[in-house]
Amino acid sequence: MMQEATQAPTVEPSTSAILGEFVDGIVVAVPRLLSGLVFLVLAYLTIKLVLAVVRSVVDRLYRDEEQLIVDLVVTVVGIFLWFGATLGLLKVVGLGEVAASLGTASGFIGLGVAFALKEMIADTVAGVYLLQDDDFTEGDRVETASVTGRLVSIGLRKTRIETDEGNLVVVANRDVEKRWTRHARADQALDAGH
Repeated sequence: MMQEATQAPTVEPSTSAILGEFVDGIVVAVPRLLSGLVFLVLAYLTIKLVLAVVRSVVDRLYRDEEQLIVDLVVTVVGIFLWFGATLGLLKVVGLGEVAASLGTASGFIGLGVAFALKEMIADTVAGVYLLQDDDFTEGDRVETASVTGRLVSIGLRKTRIETDEGNLVVVANRDVEKRWTRHARADQALDAGH
């Protein structure tokens, strides 16, 4: 004889059971969301305070002409603080595993970005050194490995030099920092001649 397969009757959840689960989910989520909101407000205020202090300290270290360096330092510190606050927020709202995964993944992404932008980073670091160097100032007559002329401007990534023919040459800071020579200034040459 053949046995017939018996099927268990399917029980449809009632509307009240679904509504009850939904309400229970909200009741569990509300304290986490409120904690997350409080954390976010405190993180915002703390980050604003820290960035103001960092800007004040770094502003004292650099001259007005070096405002680009101040802005760069404040931006980098801000990015790290906001990233940390984001990971903390995820942890507070109960997504600690997501925060851990995001932290690990961002490390690998950061490594890849740093490798891809290594020349731009080298230009920026060289630009910081050139901006701090009192012997390398706008208006000086300089010679680098590729060009000779009057130094027009120094940026975080590029240096602009006007040649004797009136051409404006833009040189990457990493190339300028490797080797450059400042020719005698006009006022120094006059003093030496008398």
